[in-house]
Amino acid sequence: MARPPRIHSPLLATRTPLWRSRFLLVLVGLGFTGLLARAAYVQAVDHAFFQQQGEARYLHKQELPASRGRLIDRSGQVLASSVAMPSFWAIPSELDGDAAQRAALARALGMSDADLHAKLDPAHRFVWLRRMVDDGMAEQVRALKLKGVFQEREYQRRYPEGEAAAHVVGFTNADERGQEGLELAFESALQGRDGLRAVLRDRLGRVVEDQGAHVDAVNGQDIELAIDAKIQYYAYQRLRDAVAKHGAKAGSAVVLDARSGEVLALANYPSFKPDERKQRGGEQLRNRALTDVFEPGSTMKPFIAAQAIESGRVTPATRIVTAPGFITMAGHRISDAHPADVMTVAEVIKNSSNIGTLKMALQMPPREMHELYSAIGLGQRPQIQFPGAVTGSLRPYQKWRPVEQATMSYGYGLSASLLQLAHAYTVFAHDGELLPLSIQKLPAGAPVQGRRVFSAQTAETLRQMLQSVTEPGGTAREAQVAGYAVGGKSGTAYKQVGRGYDKSKYRAWFVGLAPIQQPRIVVAVMVDEPSIAGHAGGHVAAPVFSELVAQSLRLMHVPPAKPELLACGLGNKDHKTC
Repeated sequence: MARPPRIHSPLLATRTPLWRSRFLLVLVGLGFTGLLARAAYVQAVDHAFFQQQGEARYLHKQELPASRGRLIDRSGQVLASSVAMPSFWAIPSELDGDAAQRAALARALGMSDADLHAKLDPAHRFVWLRRMVDDGMAEQVRALKLKGVFQEREYQRRYPEGEAAAHVVGFTNADERGQEGLELAFESALQGRDGLRAVLRDRLGRVVEDQGAHVDAVNGQDIELAIDAKIQYYAYQRLRDAVAKHGAKAGSAVVLDARSGEVLALANYPSFKPDERKQRGGEQLRNRALTDVFEPGSTMKPFIAAQAIESGRVTPATRIVTAPGFITMAGHRISDAHPADVMTVAEVIKNSSNIGTLKMALQMPPREMHELYSAIGLGQRPQIQFPGAVTGSLRPYQKWRPVEQATMSYGYGLSASLLQLAHAYTVFAHDGELLPLSIQKLPAGAPVQGRRVFSAQTAETLRQMLQSVTEPGGTAREAQVAGYAVGGKSGTAYKQVGRGYDKSKYRAWFVGLAPIQQPRIVVAVMVDEPSIAGHAGGHVAAPVFSELVAQSLRLMHVPPAKPELLACGLGNKDHKTC
């Protein structure tokens, strides 16, 4: 067998230099040394950083959201609650899927391909895809099974009473933080505290197991309100109807419990849907009953009469000369809408006489009248846990001129909100005491301590006068309620624009008590800028008062008076038929 030919290569024949072998050996040794040094650095020197980076690939901290507390009315009806909803987020760098799968994801999320592409910018480490979606959309997204897309549970706020209670409950933002109303007022109690747990996730984002201890979520507290949802809804309905009937701009109503000072209803129209963010804005958000102030007008006259009686200056039968039906002070003509030569104090209230009222007021030092108005809460922020309540205005008495004291006696030259006005009338309803207000339900039978302003006898005397306002010959006969005796005072005034008045725009209001013998509620109604079918408070606001009182007393199970007793009134209670 022949041998293969021998191949001669000059490279094989050349002897390798020793330095080259040593150089290669040194390079290999340096490489191993570097690797050993790096391993030592990673494991011993900066191991915490690298361990953290490694854990970040599989160990995740998962937030355990707390459920926000509920707002419930005095009978347990839910006004605001949180419902668990699925939300989807993504890590753009981990999101897989071809163009068709991403297009399917966009369709499932209800967005355009361009919007999804913008959200999935690789520069972002985290991005919300869609928050709080319905179950159908959530199922479509889950069915795609895309890596890098994750689902979390969030809570969405729901408001069953909608527009009717919107200004009471307010609303929250997307993160369930209170923004307005009682959602904001009770934020710390409602919010609760989120929990946290560490979990292992696989490459598809699925939770494999818990790691270590976790912090449990603490749900928010439920807040039980004094509000009666049924009275609140009825107040909103009647306001809506009155605004439409009279072509008005807006309306407000306040209902107070005359025994406890609890706020049973606080309604405004127009309103908004608290769970629809796109509809929130502008005029609709204004809680007019607390934020809008106006000159209270004739509703101040009963307080002047009460102070004059309390101080012994007059009695209900004291006759006051009001002829010729007008008076001029400092160049200002002040007149009566229903003039007479002489009126008793009781008739001054029944006929709403400016002349009779200012003559009683000018018997008082300015300081006494200022202290009276301050005592019933004017010029002070209402002490109620509700954001946005305003103080109104009451100038220092040292700056009053006689004409200013005269006009303030019948409600001009000062301002108050509708809530302040309703609050002030609790002195007549609660035997001369100004009740503290409460937006939260008070414990049953809890004693309520009011601030004494008038004696019980003076308060009863004024209730007689307020009842006469709603009787034949009074200025607010449309405030009468079938089956119940009521009393109150109407007001009508031009709207103030700048430093003057726009005589084409009015505010109409009525404040009253029911039943007048033993008041259970105080109701205040205001209609802003009525332009159709009258503008007087006794014609525009008093009918709303009547309807609201009738429904509220029925809901409170207050029985109507016997027919033979309705005509008795407080002033005739000694009559044989009473």
